[in-house]
Amino acid sequence: MKPIRIAIIGYGKIAEDQHVPSIQGNPRFELVATSSRSGQGVAKTFTDWREMIRTVDGLDAVAITTPPGPRFGIARECVANGLHCLLEKPPTAGLAEIADLDCQAQAKGVSLFTTWHAQHHSTVDEAAQALAGKRIKSMEVHWHEDVHKWHPGQQWIWDPGGFGVFDPGINAFSIVTKIFPGGLFVQSAELHVPENAQTPVAAAIVFSSPQADGPLHASLDWRRTEGEEWTITVEADDGTSVRLEDGGAKLILNGASSSDEGIGEYPDIYRTFVDLIDERRSLVDVAPFRLVADCLLVGKTVRTDPITM
Repeated sequence: MKPIRIAIIGYGKIAEDQHVPSIQGNPRFELVATSSRSGQGVAKTFTDWREMIRTVDGLDAVAITTPPGPRFGIARECVANGLHCLLEKPPTAGLAEIADLDCQAQAKGVSLFTTWHAQHHSTVDEAAQALAGKRIKSMEVHWHEDVHKWHPGQQWIWDPGGFGVFDPGINAFSIVTKIFPGGLFVQSAELHVPENAQTPVAAAIVFSSPQADGPLHASLDWRRTEGEEWTITVEADDGTSVRLEDGGAKLILNGASSSDEGIGEYPDIYRTFVDLIDERRSLVDVAPFRLVADCLLVGKTVRTDPITM
């Protein structure tokens, strides 16, 4: 079978660490080019992504791993050129943009894939099955990590459209929207914004749901300096207890622990992308994105000490 010739637009840390090995490990793909403003990359490298999609022969697909701000314009032009598009999370800077891209991809007959890597754990699927159809007694989300470890020297995360702590927090929301057995809504949010930034370094969120009878809380914080705390704990009214740890990779279900033994988050993303391309369909999931938008819409801003960038 002819390989899917793919290029990466926005070659940086996430592309180097996750996308490149996942593409190279999938026999259905051939990585033919990368682009970045610095010219760094693998395969054939470009500083101008437009030149890349114009000149690389037989290009079938792109993975767009830039910051979210420019992603809409890039993806729209790629779709117009008949390229299947994989979008890193969050897919765009705004909800209207991803809705437009979805329409354009359908009209052009190419696949558009909004990726949420934290969903690609078998343990997350198990948690969703365990909670299906149940009423929820409580939910606690703790997503605490060190911004300087995961975004070293990156200014864009603090600028308008950079998402701040919601850049990792949206991973938690992607799991929650997959496992929660009903609608989930933002009731209130307290957004802690450093004096020298435009986006929050921490957030405390209260959710509501017609499917829940008790408290639903999330705590996101980029100021943790010793290890990560990526946990979601859900208790159902019938006594079912679900706890996901390590960003969803470990499940403790009613006291019994299991780990994800699948192929890995990003390899599974590219396995799914192959299926979407073969079937000429898209997978556009905006539920995690809507929760972030609602937090910013209803949230109360609290100014905090300046952050070291």
